[in-house]
Order: sequence, then C-alpha cells, then structure tokens
Amino acid sequence: MNAPIRRLATVVAALFAALLISTTMIQFVFAKSINARPDNRRTLLSTFGVQRGQILADGKAVAESVPSDDEYKWQRKYTQAELYAHVTGYYSFLYGAGGGLEGSENDLLSGSSDKLFYQRISDLLTGKKPRGASLTTTIDAAAQRAAEEGLGNQRGAAIAIDPRTGAILAMVSHPSYDPNVLASHDIDATVKAWRTLTTDKSQPMVNRTIAGNLYPPGSTFKLVTAAAALSSGKFTPSSVLPGQAVLDLPGTTVGLPNDGHVPCSPTGKVTLTEALRVSCNPAFGQLGMDLGQDAVRAQAAKFGVGDELAVPMRVTPSVFPTGLNEAQLAQSSIGQFDVRMTPLQVAMISAAIANRGVVMKPYLVKSAIVDSELSVVDRAQPERLSEAVTPEVANELKSMMIGVVQGGTGTAAQIPGVEVAGKTGTAETAAGANPDAWFTGFAPANGTPKVAVAVIVEDGGNAGSEAAGGRVAGPIARDIMKAVLGE
Repeated sequence: MNAPIRRLATVVAALFAALLISTTMIQFVFAKSINARPDNRRTLLSTFGVQRGQILADGKAVAESVPSDDEYKWQRKYTQAELYAHVTGYYSFLYGAGGGLEGSENDLLSGSSDKLFYQRISDLLTGKKPRGASLTTTIDAAAQRAAEEGLGNQRGAAIAIDPRTGAILAMVSHPSYDPNVLASHDIDATVKAWRTLTTDKSQPMVNRTIAGNLYPPGSTFKLVTAAAALSSGKFTPSSVLPGQAVLDLPGTTVGLPNDGHVPCSPTGKVTLTEALRVSCNPAFGQLGMDLGQDAVRAQAAKFGVGDELAVPMRVTPSVFPTGLNEAQLAQSSIGQFDVRMTPLQVAMISAAIANRGVVMKPYLVKSAIVDSELSVVDRAQPERLSEAVTPEVANELKSMMIGVVQGGTGTAAQIPGVEVAGKTGTAETAAGANPDAWFTGFAPANGTPKVAVAVIVEDGGNAGSEAAGGRVAGPIARDIMKAVLGE
C-alpha cells in the first residue's frame, strides 16, 4: 500500500472512530442532559403528551392540564393566574418549566420522578395512561388573597409562615404576571409575551419573597441585634442605652441619626425595651458596637442568614457583611449598610421568636399525590433548622415586640381581641429614593402562635417619601394575620 492510500485510510479510520465515539457519548453520556434541555422539541412533545399533575391551594386547582386538539395534546391552564403566579411558575412549550413549582417540582408534575417508578410500572401493566403527580401546597387561600389585596398596585412582597412547622401560608410578589400567556400554543404570541415580561424593568417574573435583588431590612434587623444582646448575658430588657438624636460614630464625621433627628426620649437615654418600641437608631447602633460584629453575625446566622434553602424553589441566601469597621457595624446593626435579606428570612426571624427560639425549615408543598389512585408519594415533614435563641430570650423578645404593636411604631398592626407582636422597619435604599417600608410580626402572641409575617413595600409605595413601616406595611401584615386566624 503506497503512502497516500495509507494516509487516506488512517484519516477514514479516525473519522469512523470519531463518529463512533460521538454517537456513544450522545446516546449514553449526554442523553440525560440533552433530554432535559428546555428547548428539546422531541422531549417537550413527549412530555406534553402526558397529563401533567395539578397544583392545589386549599384543595382547589390553581394549575392544571386541559385537553388540547393540536399536536401538544394538553395545555396548561392557570386559574387566579396572577394571584398564584410566583407559587405555580409557568410551563411553556418554548421556554420549559420555571418560575415556581412548575420548575422546581417538574419531575413530580411530569411523572418522571423516581418516586413515581412503581406507579409507572403499574400504569404500564394495567394499560392506564401515565400522568404526573399533583402537588398540595401549604397556601392558605384567604391569607394569599389578603396579601394580594393589601399590596394592591404597590411593588413589594408579602409572605406568611406557620411558626410551628415552617409551612408557607402566603407568598405574594408584586408586580405579578399571567403564566397563561407563556403556556399558550400560539408560538408567536408566546414569544412576544416572553420578550415583554423579561424586558420589563419592574421584573414581574422575579419572586421577591425569596429571590431577586435582596432588600436592606432596616429596623426589622433590630430584632437580631436585640437577640444577640439578650443572649450575651450582658444585657437585659431593662438595660439602659444611649438615646440621643445623633450617635457619633468612630472614624467619621457622619453620625447615626434617629428618625427625624430627635432624641429617643426626653432624657436622651432609653431601656432596651423602649429602644425597640420606638425603634431608636442610636441605641441599637451603640449596642451593635458594644457586642462586636462577630456576635451580631453569629446571631444572624442562627436565624438562618446565609443558609442555602429551597422551599422547594431556591431561596437566595441573605447576607450580613464581613470586615466591618465600627461605623459600618453600627449601621449594620440597624439593618443598613450592606445587610441584605429576603422577606422570607425576615419572617423566619419573627417565626423563631414566636416558636420559643426554634427556627423551622420553610416549605411550600405539603404532599404529592397520584390523582388516579389518590396515593401519597411524597409528604413533607416539619424540620427543625436551629435554635436561634433560648426559650427565655424568645419570651423577652416577644414581650418587647408586643410593646411595639401596643404603643410603639407598629400600632397599625393591632387586631381587636388578639395580641400581636411586631417590628417595623423603614429602610433607606439609595440617595434620593423613597425608603422601603417593612413590617414583621406574629399572632396570637398570648397563645399558640399560628402565623408569622413579613411585608415589604418598595419605595414607600403609595405613601412615597412619607412612608413608614408601621403605617404602610403594618396594615397589610395585620390583614394577612387576620385571614389566617379567621378574624
């Protein structure tokens, strides 16, 4: 064999080897990831040929598959679409599953989960058409509606959880969107809707309760600083703190002012209880510096700050900054500087205090069932995450928070006949911007707590520059708690 023919044979052999290797890689190594691609038309057509499971809230379907007379066979339908958009997410032929339970629990809803293996075998042997599992959420429909109506046309978020279990009772993010436009089988309309939603500066598809650009928690963070102080053994609710109009900060000529640049009390001094009741910035700024950043950060971590959580949608971890100087620590101790939190995290702080100091893992799905058999294939079990504070410290914090609502900055959250514990927050975000308004709390505070809430209204909402946490977010939180309690 002459040299040219030998070289050609070598090239042909190499090409055949490359073809064999690439085919093997595609069929055996990359097959799973290729099938999972949201833009894989063949996979999508096959999954659209299976009846997807329902998503239920208070026993009613808020997402379900209905028969379609086109090649897709089934079309996803969302009832009360904008109210539950960030709970359900979307299921689209073009853009796959995402944004909520549709994405995070896609395996169960589509019927491909390993948890449904025996059900698939049974369906195959009996000739039944395969179908996905339905998800029963922990949402309280009345609380969800109260959160929606309370936020109204304002940007922000509201979330409620059961302090005893971590079950999420309400999850509302504003602005919202209609997932039906993404589930449409009209391809051109779906593309147009996607472009509109993903380029909207208000980011309607972002679930602000657990993700997106995290918020400065403002004075709601004073609960963490107070918890660190009481847990240190160096402070009690009656400990005296500075309450002047402006606290001088080391290394800077810029002080830490109280709201309105007025003293927290006529004497310029306040107890820890009074400081929380009137939300005294100088007192908590000094308290943070006295405790030190390690103590404040450690306390925040015990409440869950920094934890990687999934509910089952992924929760963006909240942040307490590192490497702080004294002035930055003082600002961080009142929830400013670079402290950033999700509304869920803020609700978890209140829930832990309500639950005698124990933080429960939040969750949104109560159970997964196979509709045809009504058999439970997955059931949530309440899970303890940590002990943030001792029961004794939790009780002290609860009493202080009751004072906030009874006669402090949170009186707008009062519920007749029900004792409410709470904390307000008014967080500065950017120079010239209106502050964000916060409220967090729980009820009933004089019995077994059934609901803990966190509400944020961005940029002061309809109150604009006159916004304050108690006045703007407090009534929304009150109505959510009333809905859960049946008041």
